Amino acid sequence: MMAMTKIDEEALAEAYNRALALEKAGDIDAAVKAYEDVLAIDPEDHGGAAVRIASMGRGETPPRAPDAYVETLFDQHAESFEDILVEQLGYAVPVILRQRLQELNLGPFKRMLDLGCGTGLTGGTLRDMVDDITGIDLSEKMVEIAHEKDLYETLYVAEVEDFLDDNDDEPFDLVTATDVLPYLGALEPLFFGAAENMVPGGLFAFSSETLPASDTTPYRVGPHQRFVHSESYIRSRLEETGFTVVEMTEINVRMQDGNPSPGHLVIAKLKG
Repeated sequence: MMAMTKIDEEALAEAYNRALALEKAGDIDAAVKAYEDVLAIDPEDHGGAAVRIASMGRGETPPRAPDAYVETLFDQHAESFEDILVEQLGYAVPVILRQRLQELNLGPFKRMLDLGCGTGLTGGTLRDMVDDITGIDLSEKMVEIAHEKDLYETLYVAEVEDFLDDNDDEPFDLVTATDVLPYLGALEPLFFGAAENMVPGGLFAFSSETLPASDTTPYRVGPHQRFVHSESYIRSRLEETGFTVVEMTEINVRMQDGNPSPGHLVIAKLKG
């Protein structure tokens, strides 16, 4: 095991707060410089400095949010997660997914893999449509809460792409990834990994937050430090990894500062 580098927590907090204050004040150049100081103190990037730099339109867009950042973010919010997401942000993606599956007469399913399962919102919503559910999340605290609900046959604490790469369990006929794409930029590892862990004809269902059609980049970090993807990028990557799109529904993923976050709910089928 690698030794954990000792981080100077005080210097880190000071640098991070300075960077946030500069960003809030609109001094982008100074804020970027301050976030670079943060990264120098904490290269694993528990605070998501790289994502914040990208959200200001500077630096390279990272291929995904740093694991340490995602883990810290969700560990911190695990206890209040559902209340914040469902009550305050109006997050209803699992319910919309259930409606779409029923509307399209898809299911029941034998084995479901719930990527980024969190506290079990999607697992709980689809529980009666599936025989056996495996959940994966990077946040140990989230997985503990999901475990207490007794919704999953199997739970793992792991990064989604790493799990898909390493897993040699029986393949799944339904793979879900609700609220995973906002933490990933490049989608090839996720889509390819999902395909590798599915039965032919299996379904892959996920939500994404969508780039405005006027933006020609495949993906970028949006103003709320969440990745947004173009519809054409999602379609082409699915095609390249062996999926056909069953349907792509325009949805509001969540409310952010009182405004809807436009997105898509995608149901794709792995070609036989």
